[in-house]
Amino acid sequence: MRILVHLCGKVKPEMLDYRPTPKQRSTIELLRYLTVMGPVLVRSIQKGAFLEQEWGAAQAKADASDFEAIVKSIESQSAFYAEALNSFSDEELRGEIELFGMKARRGPMLVDLVVCGHAAYRTQLFCYLKACGRDELNTLNLWAGIDGQM
Repeated sequence: MRILVHLCGKVKPEMLDYRPTPKQRSTIELLRYLTVMGPVLVRSIQKGAFLEQEWGAAQAKADASDFEAIVKSIESQSAFYAEALNSFSDEELRGEIELFGMKARRGPMLVDLVVCGHAAYRTQLFCYLKACGRDELNTLNLWAGIDGQM
C-alpha cells in the first residue's frame, strides 16, 4: 500500500479525469476501484463466496469520495490487511473454495487475486501517470515507492 500511496502523491488534479480510451477507467475511477477491490476480495475469500452486496455498498461509497478521501482510504488498507490476513487460520488458508468460477485454496487465491491484482493496477496507475507527462517516474517509483535516478 505504501507504493500505491507514493504513486498517488504523483497525481495532479488535472490528471484525475485522464482516461486512455473511452471504455477504460479514468485515474480517479481506477483509484476508487482500488479502495474496494482488495478489502472486499479478502473478506469474500475468507467467507468462501463473493460478497456482492458489500462490493456494491463499498463501490457506492468510493464513487462518492473525492481524491483526498480515496488516498486516506488506501492509506488505511495497510492496517486492514495486517488484521484481516492474521485472522485466517492455517487451516482456512489451505481450505479450497470456488470464487468467480475458479477452485483454489484460499492462500493462493489471496495472492492471485489481491496481491497480484494490486501489482497490476498499481502498474496501470504508473502508466497513466507517465501518459500524463510524469516522465521523471521510473522503476524505483513503481517497485520501491521512492523517487530516484536509474
